[in-house]
Amino acid sequence: MNLLIRNGRLIDPAHRRDEMTDVLIENGKISRIGKTLKSDGPKSETQIIDGTDQWVVPGFVDVHVHLREPGFEYKETIKTGTEAAAAGGFTSVCCMPNTNPVNDNQAVTRLIREKARQEGRVHVFPIGAITKGSKGEELSEIGDLVEAGCVAITDDGKPVMNSGVMRRAMEYSLAFDLPVIDHCEDEHLMDGGVMNEGVVSMELGLRGIPAAAEEVMVARNLILAELTGARLHLAHVSTAGSVRLIREAKSRGARVTAETCPHYFILTEEAARGYNTSAKMNPPLRTVQDRDAIRQGLKDGTLDVIATDHAPHTEDEKNREFDLAPFGIVGLETALPLTLVLVEEGVLSLDEAVARLTVNPARVMRLNKGHLGIGADADLCLIDPEATWTVDPRRLRSKSTNTPFAGWRMKGLVAMTIVDGRVVYSTEEVRAT
Repeated sequence: MNLLIRNGRLIDPAHRRDEMTDVLIENGKISRIGKTLKSDGPKSETQIIDGTDQWVVPGFVDVHVHLREPGFEYKETIKTGTEAAAAGGFTSVCCMPNTNPVNDNQAVTRLIREKARQEGRVHVFPIGAITKGSKGEELSEIGDLVEAGCVAITDDGKPVMNSGVMRRAMEYSLAFDLPVIDHCEDEHLMDGGVMNEGVVSMELGLRGIPAAAEEVMVARNLILAELTGARLHLAHVSTAGSVRLIREAKSRGARVTAETCPHYFILTEEAARGYNTSAKMNPPLRTVQDRDAIRQGLKDGTLDVIATDHAPHTEDEKNREFDLAPFGIVGLETALPLTLVLVEEGVLSLDEAVARLTVNPARVMRLNKGHLGIGADADLCLIDPEATWTVDPRRLRSKSTNTPFAGWRMKGLVAMTIVDGRVVYSTEEVRAT
């Protein structure tokens, strides 16, 4: 079945397009873009989608997702995680290796890819572990991971504390032009902390994590990237100091990219009041000053990518004392409207916001995704920019419901998601015939 999207507002930052037009999809590819298009095939084989009052954008690309499979299927599976991704407008996700067993070998990588082929709603790109078992001691067989289909390496969830090991990983990555991603956290400075170190942690009587715990490791990784020439990607940046360090390194020509997440440019440590474990994440929510610096970093391009760090946990796990509850929130289904807050408030233009969800993350991972060029894979989504909806955790497609945005009124709704020319998600707001 071919698809013809009519009268939509096409927004494609990769090709600097923002116009009212039609999009014809044939054989899973973008075939033509233009006014009043018609399919060359039989009318019965073409589905007409009315894109009036909709934005037509490239499918979002998330470089930081925890699908939990294999090993933690009670939290999330490749099936449920990719269903959540499709509902959020994501057509490609890169999944982190902190599974059980850890994705540090070809067998696990191939299992993930096969499960994604069988059950996934969107494209799944595995990320392999830097070290065996993510223990930070011995490098994984990185060449084997690349051969099996890994697009980057990281021990996400754990920092690579040993600088010598991190240097060797960066040097080895050069042979494959592979991004090296680090969870920037000095474990000794973290020292069992559970939220940002500051006034709120003191008032709540909770052990804090200083901003320096992130910034020390950001600085170290930047130094090693400049030493080795490796491609460094910094995950979930949360502090003003990290933004400053990255900005300075970029000005020197370092091969560094960086991401942040919607919760870091929307929320602050205040969300943890009442011992709200839905606001417990790592790195933790920071201060108003940090949040403002994150926004500025997105605005001036210091931070290249908006990722979700989608990290599902069960209700039983989260409904515990703050100290004992796990870090992490789900984020795939709320990323779009939270990003549009930045557009509404004038922090980013619409084009800039879409770029940070599409072409920028695709470029970081060297994926031919995130754009709508002629001949490109037909991965895209339709957005109703005026639709409002309330976040109901029970209605999320994710298997888990751990979100700090429960009850929030959101503006901007993914109305349809298309992967390889197939509709994988839609709502009744889309008028299709």
